[in-house]
Formats: sequence, C-alpha cells, structure tokens
Amino acid sequence: MTAEDVQNLRAETGAGIMDCKRALMEAAGDCTAAKDYLMAQGLAKAEKKGERATGAGYLESYIHGGRIGVLLELRCETDFVARGDLFRELARGIAMHISATDPASPEALLVEPYIRDESITIENLIKGVIAKTGENIRIARFARFAL
Repeated sequence: MTAEDVQNLRAETGAGIMDCKRALMEAAGDCTAAKDYLMAQGLAKAEKKGERATGAGYLESYIHGGRIGVLLELRCETDFVARGDLFRELARGIAMHISATDPASPEALLVEPYIRDESITIENLIKGVIAKTGENIRIARFARFAL
C-alpha cells in the first residue's frame, strides 16, 4: 500500500485519508475490497445519524421537456452542507428520478432502484452522501406535475 493508493481511493470515494488508509489495510491493498469496506462503514455511520434533526435544506426544481415538473424539499442539518455541490447534485438526481418514476410518497421513493444506477436504491444513494457529509439527510416532501 502506497500513499498514491490512498490518494486514488480518496479521490474515488471522497472518504477521509485515514479512513482510506484503514480500508486499504483491512483489504490487504485490494482497492475494490477497500471501496466495499468504506461503503459498509459509511452506511453504518448513516444509520446512526438517522435520528438527528434536519433544520436546513434545499428546494430543487426540475422540468423535463416542458411536460413534467418536480419540486423537491431535501433536508440536512446545516446550511453549509445545503449549499454544497454534493448535496445539490443529490437533490438534482432525486428530482430527475421522481420525474421519471412518479413515486407515491417519500417512503415509496426510498425503496426504488435509482434510475442512473439500478444496483442501488434511493435510500442507499442518500446514505452514501450522509457518509461523505457527516450529516443526516432526508426527503421531506415532493410534488410532481405532468401535462
């Protein structure tokens, strides 16, 4: 394991340097296994943060072809995270997903496979961002309009 391996893993996952180093040590230098280890650790951290209050957030609007519109309220703990690119990209991706699938409720949305990567659910997508930001994130509500 070299410093370059740690930096490459960090660039791919967004995890901290020490977390990447620990993951590579646990995986005996195997980058794929280290990514899996980091994902498992991140999901465990996300579960612990699930009860924390989400007093800040962001409203994302998305219009698809002038015929479908979505307004999404995505909540987090601080304005710092709400203003960040990672959080806003998450909001955009979820709004696009809502426009494509028309889920009945936020709870129903969470269990759907994500349209951009059907190997993960929306819930796991959110948990991945929770692991990177260190804050609880939840979908408060959304509205979808179609002509």
